[in-house]
Amino acid sequence: MKGDTGTASLSASALSRARATDFVELTKPKLMLLVLFTTFVGFCAGAHGDIPLLLVFHTLMGTALMAGGAGAFNMYTEQDIDARMLRTALRPIAAGRLCSGHALVFAWLLSAGGLVYLHLFVNHRTSLVSAAIVAFYLFLYTPLKTKTWLCTPVGAIPGALPILMGWTAARGTLSPEAWALFAIVFFWQLPHFYAIGWMYRDDYARAGLPVLSVIDLSGKRTARQALIFIVGLILASLLPARAGMAGPAYAAGAVLFGLAFLGFGVHFARRRDRLSARRLFVASALYLPALFIVLVLDILAGR
Repeated sequence: MKGDTGTASLSASALSRARATDFVELTKPKLMLLVLFTTFVGFCAGAHGDIPLLLVFHTLMGTALMAGGAGAFNMYTEQDIDARMLRTALRPIAAGRLCSGHALVFAWLLSAGGLVYLHLFVNHRTSLVSAAIVAFYLFLYTPLKTKTWLCTPVGAIPGALPILMGWTAARGTLSPEAWALFAIVFFWQLPHFYAIGWMYRDDYARAGLPVLSVIDLSGKRTARQALIFIVGLILASLLPARAGMAGPAYAAGAVLFGLAFLGFGVHFARRRDRLSARRLFVASALYLPALFIVLVLDILAGR
């Protein structure tokens, strides 16, 4: 009997840990890290003088709650789509490991908690930007995802807003410099997601999603769009230097990183295969942190 009790206890403990893991997965931790990173960059760029660490903590904590709630809402609203795609079929709701009702409550708790937390411990403008992210994501991007390929550039808007959260958290208001940072993240997302779309185009087609890589059989439009947005990204990346936020060292790095990224975009445009798309994806994943690390270091060195 004792052995049976011990085994049952271990099984219950394992089940509890697995369930907790599933709830964590609802928050999309990898995407959350990107959101927190861009928020931190926005804070560092917007801060005057020394960076107040306690305010940084509150900003990132509230942002994490908001981002986790948005991720949970996404998995709730797209559970049927996730179930039809190989790359997402094992997500907690799609795989049937979590009840969709529990996931919805979790999403509301995180989102509302993040909104209130930011309002109380940071400022109301930052909380309003966080609310705009969730609303834009849920009520515009998500419905468009099953209707038009334009969902991708539309979805890049809420994806670029966290850097404004960081700025408003540090400064309390927005300014042209903040929108320059927004433009960088906005333009970066398009070639990043076009690369993903091409890598998994069969999966998106299986789910019935009219993303550009699905309706563009030759890949020419996808490649052209990627190149256009990379060029736009290079121009946007120079705005912080032009606005006086950063100096020549950052500008040189921005040009160097941008031309390297463009090279991968040209390679993808010529080949339009999964390998070239993956290389473009990896290049995009390295580009943004490299650019922003150089930017933050340059800004801090100039203070």
